[in-house]
Amino acid sequence: MEQSILTEIKNAAKKSLKARHNELADTHRQMDILNGDLFADGELPYFKDKIAQTGQFPLKPRKLEILQINVGYMCNQVCEHCHVDAGPDRKEIMTRETMEQCLEVIRNTGAHTLDLTGGAPEMNPDFRWFVEEASKAGIRDFIVRSNLTIILANKKYHDLPDFFKKHNVHVVSSMPHYTRNKTDKQRGDGVFDKSIQALQALNKVGYGMPDSDLRLDLVYNPSGAFLPGDQTALEHDFKKALKEDFDIDFHNLFAITNLPISRFLDYLLASDNYEDYMYSLVEAFNPSAVANVMCTNTISVSWDGWLYDCDFNQMLDLKVASKVKHIKDYNEEVLNDRNIVISQHCYGCTAGAGSSCQGTVA
Repeated sequence: MEQSILTEIKNAAKKSLKARHNELADTHRQMDILNGDLFADGELPYFKDKIAQTGQFPLKPRKLEILQINVGYMCNQVCEHCHVDAGPDRKEIMTRETMEQCLEVIRNTGAHTLDLTGGAPEMNPDFRWFVEEASKAGIRDFIVRSNLTIILANKKYHDLPDFFKKHNVHVVSSMPHYTRNKTDKQRGDGVFDKSIQALQALNKVGYGMPDSDLRLDLVYNPSGAFLPGDQTALEHDFKKALKEDFDIDFHNLFAITNLPISRFLDYLLASDNYEDYMYSLVEAFNPSAVANVMCTNTISVSWDGWLYDCDFNQMLDLKVASKVKHIKDYNEEVLNDRNIVISQHCYGCTAGAGSSCQGTVA
């Protein structure tokens, strides 16, 4: 039953939810579902009430460490579980003017990590210029989140491994599984083989090698309505399989829980898994994970410069609860004196060992 639904969703998802005029392209509709009967009727506790029980409400930021910038929703893939609803039909792209505003903040912020994401961030026409300018700012860890297949998508991207190496970029790459079937099921036919070729190209210039400072990390997220397994065990399995089958090396694996928003929410509803999944998240709630969720040390910047507590809040259009809401008005002191905006999707970051863009947190 679930496999047939997956096939239907896969066939439908050649375009983004927005391009298909799907009701879930409206963030208000997503919030209506997240705040719906399952919680409104008291069947499950609201996230704010859950963390209040452990004395962790309101959730407050700690020292800013990570500035995560989404440079656009355009992507060469249309993945089933994409929380950004990215795709070739998404035209939202950060302008150079907004990038200049980000650069000003990068030069003056206390953050030590710059995290560029998308869509496929490499598809922004000013991506290379931005990387070159940002690399001069002395950021300690400069991350680019790549879907890997972009390296092979067009000849103008073929030199990305060398470009990343030149600027000592930390490459964090999506890799749903070490098998072809599970990867292609989630990300599209042919994605696995292209990802393998891209990883081999990164290895060739030194990325991911055991003694290399060129960091290459992979990101795993489940292909269905279940939580990820143990991150350490998964990393061991990935390393063993990719080394034996393709002679590929990488440094770390980050296991990330799928949050019930955007395309994954669409999948949960279509497969009649929404209630069970929400129960799984609530039952796996770990108060120890709350203290280290990424919204406590991260500011997320959207393609048009608005500020959010995290990338997931960005996709639900839940802007920061602060007088400072846009990158042009950035003031770290004012931003640090805010409450973090939360809702029921936050259970995804606090289930089990916790989840963030850097993997488990507890």
